[in-house]
Amino acid sequence: MSTMIRHVFTAVLFSLFLALILVGLTLLIFPLDDWSLILKKEIGNVSFLLLVIGISITLGTILGLSIGRYWKQRLHQIEHRLDEMVKGQKFTTGDVTYKELGNIEMRMEQLQEKLRNQTEYSQRLATERANEREQSLQEIVVQERNRLARELHDSVSQQLFAASMMMSAINESNPPEHDSIKKQMQMVENMIHQSQLEMRALLLHLRPAALKGKSLQKGVEELLIEMTQKVPMEIDWKIEEFRADKGVEDQLFRILQESMSNTLRHAEAVTFHVMLIERDETVILRTVDNGKGFDMENSRTGSYGLQNMRERAYEVGGFFKVISVPNEGTQLEVKVPNLRKEVEPND
Repeated sequence: MSTMIRHVFTAVLFSLFLALILVGLTLLIFPLDDWSLILKKEIGNVSFLLLVIGISITLGTILGLSIGRYWKQRLHQIEHRLDEMVKGQKFTTGDVTYKELGNIEMRMEQLQEKLRNQTEYSQRLATERANEREQSLQEIVVQERNRLARELHDSVSQQLFAASMMMSAINESNPPEHDSIKKQMQMVENMIHQSQLEMRALLLHLRPAALKGKSLQKGVEELLIEMTQKVPMEIDWKIEEFRADKGVEDQLFRILQESMSNTLRHAEAVTFHVMLIERDETVILRTVDNGKGFDMENSRTGSYGLQNMRERAYEVGGFFKVISVPNEGTQLEVKVPNLRKEVEPND
């Protein structure tokens, strides 16, 4: 039963009960010689009892609607503020007309402050872990990864590129006469092209994920410029300047790498757009491609890459959302509260 109906029903019953009490008291004070006159009594050609009942129901309905609307508005305010808390938005100041819910609002403010403190603590831990990872990263591991990436780029990647060029030249200048062979040659060319994309995605994973002293904006821009030069895909971006904790920047950079790797390997996209901005003390990272997309119902729990990115966003108190439609593309969005405290330099 909804709030409105419940209050209307209660008010109507209360009005009928009050009317019966008033009529009963009136008859006790002014008793009738013949009680049957109550049934015969009419006011304006309307039975007295029906008039009393009708007026009671009408007044009760009006009163119930007023009270129901009154509390529905206040419950809506509470629901709106709870929604703000769930989304990590800044808590709005309560309306002065809703002071009867002041205790609830005060508890909600305390809860949001507690969640904010927990988010700050999580981000501080993420920042400390990021700094520890950078400090404890052994140089030999970095050198080995870079060496492996260079060898793959100089050998396998170059050979795949040469094979792709040769197959393309054969298919264009001297195509086979038989349709079956021509189709198979085209399939080989497509497989080589897909292998190139897989290799580029692998090289993207092999590169060190940490920003290594760079700002998030600088690292993202360098990554996108490099991918523009190596990948046959139209890549554009919108990046704004802001400051965030090291742990937040590190996780957002890794999420972008994972998203781009997934796009290269699975999306078959032609365009890739990246947006990195800050709005209302919230850092927003959004990637959009026009690839083949996927069925979100079937891939909700089965994708390791999506789960990995979601966990990285949750680690810094963020909000992760993916929207994908088959043959329409995929949009990924991460929102992280930016709780960085500006520190004044000491003289």
